[in-house]
Amino acid sequence: MSKIIEHSGIIHQINGKHIRVQITQASACSGCHAKGTCTAADMKDKYIDVEAANSNYKIGDEVTLYGQSSMGLFAVLLAFVLPFLLVLAVLFILNHFMDNEVLAGVIALGALIPYYITLSFFDTKLRSQFKFHIK
Repeated sequence: MSKIIEHSGIIHQINGKHIRVQITQASACSGCHAKGTCTAADMKDKYIDVEAANSNYKIGDEVTLYGQSSMGLFAVLLAFVLPFLLVLAVLFILNHFMDNEVLAGVIALGALIPYYITLSFFDTKLRSQFKFHIK
């Protein structure tokens, strides 16, 4: 069984059964007493869209969002691992057939454009897989 990811947040906007929840994403050291002098501490507000059948929520309510941790691993795979492997594969193939390494590098980086365009075609399918729910 996969683990659960939980984030606490505040309801920012309600539009029918679509609820936008504001969460504060904090780095691991954001609670440190020296965060005012350290540049590593950062906190960002993020907005998560959630569908909820229950409409008893009001703007400003504190809620807890949850989702499967496998969602995060799959997102990392799609956003970072596969593009990295694509660039490496294209670069090695082009280096074998070309003498110009700079041009091979530029073309390998350009291979990311069709990858992310193709990924954008699956936006609705991916959104259905990456869902958070209100607890």
